[in-house]
Amino acid sequence: MNITGAFYALAAFAVFSTHDVVIKFLGGSYSPFQIIFFSTLFSFPLVMFMLIRDRTEGHLRPVHPWWTLFRTIAAMVNTASAFYAFSVLPLAQVYALIFATPLLITILSIPVLGERVGFHRWAAVIVGLIGVIVVLRPGATEFTLGHMAALSCAGFGAFASVVVRKVGREERTAVLMLYPLIANFVVMGLAMTFFYRPFPLMDLGSVGMVSLLGFTGGVILILAYRASEAAIVAPMQYSQIIWATIFGYFIFGETVDMPTIVGAGIIILSGLYIVFRESRGGHSANTPVLRTRSRASSAASFRISPFVRRGKLRG
Repeated sequence: MNITGAFYALAAFAVFSTHDVVIKFLGGSYSPFQIIFFSTLFSFPLVMFMLIRDRTEGHLRPVHPWWTLFRTIAAMVNTASAFYAFSVLPLAQVYALIFATPLLITILSIPVLGERVGFHRWAAVIVGLIGVIVVLRPGATEFTLGHMAALSCAGFGAFASVVVRKVGREERTAVLMLYPLIANFVVMGLAMTFFYRPFPLMDLGSVGMVSLLGFTGGVILILAYRASEAAIVAPMQYSQIIWATIFGYFIFGETVDMPTIVGAGIIILSGLYIVFRESRGGHSANTPVLRTRSRASSAASFRISPFVRRGKLRG
């Protein structure tokens, strides 16, 4: 069963990487606001299909309105940051910085979840943040808006993930899914009016592909968590650095420099160590990283899916 879950996870993150390639391709010609607006628009039928299967009785008023609001804002910023970062930075560099999300989840779990973080996990966080500095190499390269966006994606994604962990058992799936989706549609639609460019038919189809790939990756990831333990599935996210190297080189002519390789390696090892500590039990009351079934919170691409709370994953 663990092998099956790992296989599903690898497939899911391969799909997500393809999703990001399409975003990067579109980002060279269109603003992130426009891409997010239309990908969100195309996501509504897919979300409705998922929600039709939700037999939970209730209404759409959030049980925790403030936490729902904070998560919605964080999800919007996370999505916009990710789309912009993929548009302007090499794929491998964006992934290396986004891989810092588990480190930030560990930190944010202290004030939000009341988690107690011991020496070993603090050490892993510090080492991982050193890896981020290696990737950014301040003083040697210019710190651009793209780097800031990638870090913002990691930070707001971590916050949204921790909030899901805090209120996910009490909030309906419909609330967790629809509020960020509607907010993205409204806010990005307003922002898009200042940057709108007409889509040729092929590019419009590519935007639809973003929604479809995000949906497909999310469904496969759910299957992965149903088949295996989180400790097996979560580390599979780091396989995206391989896809980033392949896609970046053959499609965009990107090469991965040594600081990015070294920094990404440090970040990945620290993230794996945190997963290992949480999976051992007794070191974490909430296991916030393991119980966050995604690499980033993206309302447009289903990367956090409360549906995985159902069935054998509940509890």
